[in-house]
Amino acid sequence: QVRLVESGGGLVQAGGSLRLSCAASGRPIGNSAMAWFRQAPGKEREFVGGIKWIGDRYYSDSVNSRYTVSMDAAKNTVYLQMNTLKPEDTALYYCAAGLNIIRTWHGYDYWGQGTQVTVSS
Repeated sequence: QVRLVESGGGLVQAGGSLRLSCAASGRPIGNSAMAWFRQAPGKEREFVGGIKWIGDRYYSDSVNSRYTVSMDAAKNTVYLQMNTLKPEDTALYYCAAGLNIIRTWHGYDYWGQGTQVTVSS
């Protein structure tokens, strides 16, 4: 079993930045595919970005160049640095763990509870 706990969400003005953290326990994440998803009210859960191993990173087109996914294997934690935030980035952000980076939420075995990000205009 893997337990994932997200933190770092909050209210920020448009153009601002936030860094989300996903602390994992139960097994080392260095061999896992770790992904971030988000879900806005009334919308499907959307892939944001992911990392497998230390160097392989993937992003959705909607956040590419604004968001950065990173991993600290020693802390068993994955981060999502979000810059130049827009009101449309407002959503509940989830961390997920699986075997491979897949851009749909069906492909992951473990999920955190989510952390809310709200961007005001």
